Amino acid sequence: MSLVANLTVYLLSNYNLSGIYVVNVVQIWNGSSNIFSIIGAFISDTYLGRFNTLFFGSISSLLGILTITLTAGIHQLRPHPCDNNSDHCQSPQSWQLAVLFLGLGLLSIGAGGIRPCNIAFGADQFDIKTEKGRAQLESFFNLWYFSFTIALVIALTAVVYIQTSVSWTLGFAIPTCCLALSIAIFLLGRHTYICKKPQGSIFSDMARVIAAAFRKRKVQASGRTLYNPAPTSGEEAETVQTERFKFLDKAAIIVDPNELNDQGMARNSWRLCSLQQVEHLKCLFGVLPVWVAGICCFIVMDQQNTFGVLQAVQCNRSIGPHFKVPPGWMNLTSMIALSFWIFVYECVYIPLGRKLGKKAPRLAMKQRIRIGILLSILCMLVAAIVETKRRDLALKHGLFVSPLSFAWLLPQFALSGLNEAFAAVSIMEFFALVMPESMRTVAGAIFFLSLSIANYMGSLIVNILHKITSSNGKTSWIGGHDLNHNRLDSYYYVIAALGGLNFIYFNLYACRYCDNKNKHNVKTEAQQEHSNVVGESSEPNDEEKALDTTGTTKRAT
Repeated sequence: MSLVANLTVYLLSNYNLSGIYVVNVVQIWNGSSNIFSIIGAFISDTYLGRFNTLFFGSISSLLGILTITLTAGIHQLRPHPCDNNSDHCQSPQSWQLAVLFLGLGLLSIGAGGIRPCNIAFGADQFDIKTEKGRAQLESFFNLWYFSFTIALVIALTAVVYIQTSVSWTLGFAIPTCCLALSIAIFLLGRHTYICKKPQGSIFSDMARVIAAAFRKRKVQASGRTLYNPAPTSGEEAETVQTERFKFLDKAAIIVDPNELNDQGMARNSWRLCSLQQVEHLKCLFGVLPVWVAGICCFIVMDQQNTFGVLQAVQCNRSIGPHFKVPPGWMNLTSMIALSFWIFVYECVYIPLGRKLGKKAPRLAMKQRIRIGILLSILCMLVAAIVETKRRDLALKHGLFVSPLSFAWLLPQFALSGLNEAFAAVSIMEFFALVMPESMRTVAGAIFFLSLSIANYMGSLIVNILHKITSSNGKTSWIGGHDLNHNRLDSYYYVIAALGGLNFIYFNLYACRYCDNKNKHNVKTEAQQEHSNVVGESSEPNDEEKALDTTGTTKRAT
């Protein structure tokens, strides 16, 4: 976490990279780490299992952070430092960047193995069928989050301070040694762990549904029998058919009785899928509108990790005559704001509301997401206003570091944390509520995917605006080594405008899907009486036929 918080500063101060290059590297690295988390979940569920995935992910992370430590400790792996004039800096050579990117790549691969498996592997050690096991699991979660919070606070305070003010080499060596020690402790218990075998990934099932539905796209659904085998032990209750995305039902149509073997099971899972597999994919499609709305909120969160830190670098960070606040500490403001709101909401607002009224006053899902989007817009507007003031003061005094105090940046970081508390936490909760238990891995995967897309989109927007604003010899809004020569405030206004469009999109369209939680498992008794177990009549009405033809979606009623 110390590297995540301080990577922007490390690249800027040790590799003499321009602001736009640094932003691209950080956002692409974060996006790749999230993408690898999805790949890691698939490999764990399908091939390696959680223990092996955790082990290989940890080794990859160790090699990655060791490589980054070497770049800090061996000066030949970095370009020469800038002179007093920041406009004259030696650019890093290609092979130096290759070593740096190798380390970051190994860290991304390692994150892909650790993130989706660490909590899940810990939960595997408890028997939740017993009361004792459930109590132990609850204690495990509490201890995990407690230890994670402690590690996070240490990483973002002490380690970041050592990196910035003492030595980058020592600051990277500390997490390297800690990771090596944790791997050794992890391996000591390898003979006592409960290691569950891979059961196959639900992502493969979704690919089969799409393939089967495409192959049967010309098959008429009227009067056909759907493949709906009885659930085996340990699976969810028998699946019922929903009325949304009817074109996917074709994947479960039994065209030829020979598609089933003597036990009534599908011979080729790429040609015939169960109704449960179809409904799982429908469930995924049903959350996409809210998922899209979340991406824009995550783009705003990314701005503070990159451009927000760059602003802090060129602000007056002095507290007294001898201490300067490390730029990486600014991210603590977001964490504090997020934690403070959750504490106030759960420990003050909810209990007080229950005392004053009979009904629990919890904010609805759509209300929380709507507030989160508004906070993302406000965050960018505040950041733009503060950047204008910071830049004007720097130009007025002819200084690289503006006389403006870093405290002026705290509101935008706090708003970013509140944006995460309202939007990100609510969207993650929405995925968990809407999806059945067997799709919890998918819920986490698509959340990571939204973070990844936000990283890549943020990088794309930066590059597009840089190219547009630097045409015809003009000074780019973003780029170079000095924010005082840019118009970062104008860039923030563009992101705020995108947030406004996202707010309109959510209110006019996506918010309707927030009311759909668990509706994919609901079916009336009258509908069930007319259903067949290995067969269920599937005749779409005119509106559903239009959906099948155009590929558009409609909320199930």
